[in-house]
Amino acid sequence: MGSSPGAGHGPGADVASASSAARGRCGTCTWSCASPSRRRARRLRGRARWSCAARAGAAAELRLDAHPSLAVSRAALLPPRPFASYGSALHIALPQPPRAGQLLTLLIDYEAGEGPGVCWLSPEQTAGKQKPYMYTQGQAVLNRSFFPCFDTPSVKFTYSATVKVPEGFTAVMSATSWEKQKDNTFVFKMSQPIPSYLIALVVGDIVSADVGPRSRVWAEPCLIEAAKKEYDGVIEEFLVVGEKLFGPYVWGRYDILFMPPSFPFGGMENPCLTFVTPCLLAGDRSLVDVIIHEISHSWFGNLVTNATWGEFWLNEGFTMYAQRRITTEVYGLPYTCLEAATGRALLRQHMDATGEDHPLNKLRVVIEPGINPDDTYNETPYEKGYCFVSYLAHLVGNQSKFDAFLQAYVNRFKFQSITADDTLGFFLEYFPELKEKGVDSIPGFEFDRWLNTPGWPPYLPDLSPGQQLMRPADELAELWAADSLNMEAIEAVDITGWRTYQLVYFLDQVLQKSPLPEGNLKRLSKMYPKISKAQNAELRLRWCQIILKNNLEAEYSKVKDFLHSQGKQKYTLPLYRAMWGGSEATRALAMETFSATAPQLHVNVQNYVKKILGLAAAEA
Repeated sequence: MGSSPGAGHGPGADVASASSAARGRCGTCTWSCASPSRRRARRLRGRARWSCAARAGAAAELRLDAHPSLAVSRAALLPPRPFASYGSALHIALPQPPRAGQLLTLLIDYEAGEGPGVCWLSPEQTAGKQKPYMYTQGQAVLNRSFFPCFDTPSVKFTYSATVKVPEGFTAVMSATSWEKQKDNTFVFKMSQPIPSYLIALVVGDIVSADVGPRSRVWAEPCLIEAAKKEYDGVIEEFLVVGEKLFGPYVWGRYDILFMPPSFPFGGMENPCLTFVTPCLLAGDRSLVDVIIHEISHSWFGNLVTNATWGEFWLNEGFTMYAQRRITTEVYGLPYTCLEAATGRALLRQHMDATGEDHPLNKLRVVIEPGINPDDTYNETPYEKGYCFVSYLAHLVGNQSKFDAFLQAYVNRFKFQSITADDTLGFFLEYFPELKEKGVDSIPGFEFDRWLNTPGWPPYLPDLSPGQQLMRPADELAELWAADSLNMEAIEAVDITGWRTYQLVYFLDQVLQKSPLPEGNLKRLSKMYPKISKAQNAELRLRWCQIILKNNLEAEYSKVKDFLHSQGKQKYTLPLYRAMWGGSEATRALAMETFSATAPQLHVNVQNYVKKILGLAAAEA
């Protein structure tokens, strides 16, 4: 590493890490911690032991990523120095420069407090409202506030951990083995190398139930029955299809942990233990397929990982493609095309809001030193990334050949962190006939253009098989947008058999045509309780957006209820934007709702909402 903070050499350098990761080969982290007694609330006391081999020319110091919220008490080292707003550099002085290959072992005692990666929930912020809850969230660069580490996806390592928690609480981690010992001490081991952002810990009042031969659900006691009912037998079917398409599932178990309602994400693909929003518990299995995305990360993201956050599309674009391959196998092509159409609509919304030429609308994002990778997060790596992977499949021209390529790709790069150059180089090596044709430089579709030019994808996969599901939804939306309602035609359309994404697509069309003529929305609400009274969060989000766009004051309470019930970023931010961009009444609703719900939101989501509402954001 160079002398400037986080500076490295070559295209694979990670400017979001202050560590000297490039100077050594990281082996294992052995880690122990105790979660707080009531006396030392909201502090984790820990000890991290790192083993790594030095590379030739290594300096007489080692740098780890840390955070101002992390108090290091012993490491035979210099104090942490500022690095960026989201972290600091922990400099560890070595007695002399190490020899190449020399094994270094560091012992670091520290305390982690209320950093952005360590979330402490009061009982009121949980589903059960009885006991406090603590969880960590590592992606993208938050685990440096949990323990001192090489906080870059370019470094992978195995880990073991011992966690002592108060009586009445259970600890779980993203680990391949889990064991409870005496004194309420839990021992974990992750035997496969993973990047630091995938290490995750939860301490709470949680219980589990088996839902398959290698899967269980975890949740607070008040949610466990609903979780078991929703997912019993479901996960194994998706895993089996994933293995058929992409190769062996290497992580042993696939468990799901239903988080408290304030969890800001839909899901976090921590290996062996995916964290998900309780919004997935719709009560009728109408959202179980959302888990396919997190399952797909088992191959794309967790096994083959982007080396830097500037190439996040390698994690998410391939995962979107894999998700839609599994969905096609399970639910058929028309349904997958319909789901992909809703994804494309989200990308269109995002690019309309930011402007197509915004630098974040490139697949290969240039993250400048000091910029928090979390602030570059948007729909582009997901949906434009999906389009690029679909374009590669289109170049191959044969689905089973491209499936075989994906298996070979996973096998070639498993347990590695790679760049787009590695991916595309392997693609051309695997298909020499395409390399000979020069497919990487077809005018308008150059690989370089895909990666480095912002804007709408140059190639869009054909979603026309979804038309058989889209057409009835389009026609019904047209009927509801008419000045005088043709109730006979409306009543002739039976929506009782429509699955979630057909209803979502219909609501997206209604939203586009809003505001509807006076009185139409009231009638629509009354006619379709399946929509207006839905517990399905995807439907609730769109219904709330429609309510706001149409100024349907009689149903503003539904917006408020939805925002009180959950804190998922993808649902929360669009609703605050809609309220703030609307009437005086909706602005008042936004302020009132935020002041009531702010404490239950993740600090990052709080800050994003404050930005929307023009309030000063606290430092994360």
